[in-house]
Amino acid sequence: MLKNIPTSLPPELLKILMEMGHGDEIIIADRNFSPASHAQRLMRCDGHNAPPLLDAILQLLPLDTFVNHPVALMAVVLGDKSSSGIWPSYKIVQKHDPHFTGFEMMGRHVFYLRPRKDSAIVATREMARYANLGLKKGLVA
Repeated sequence: MLKNIPTSLPPELLKILMEMGHGDEIIIADRNFSPASHAQRLMRCDGHNAPPLLDAILQLLPLDTFVNHPVALMAVVLGDKSSSGIWPSYKIVQKHDPHFTGFEMMGRHVFYLRPRKDSAIVATREMARYANLGLKKGLVA
């Protein structure tokens, strides 16, 4: 038994976080993202929404300070009348990283190309549109 590990993080996700190195990325994906076709490493957290998982992950994962934007969001597609009402809840990043200056906004197709061999995708039940975000791991101080 370990202390202070968020209960929303399953052991397999903790293992992925432990194996990540500086510059590796993890994507928290909403229910519309197709993780199986993009993931090198896929973790299913279908019982969770994105904001609580983001909060739990950031309790353990330092963000990269060597890049301008260690957190990327999928931008709303031009012409799409919907919006992402979830983005304000992602400001929880500031609680965990006082140096956070803002999100990188990426087009949908660019975001889908983001996963690389060092990436992991966490599939959630998040129902909000454009709720996908990517985190770049930094150094442990």
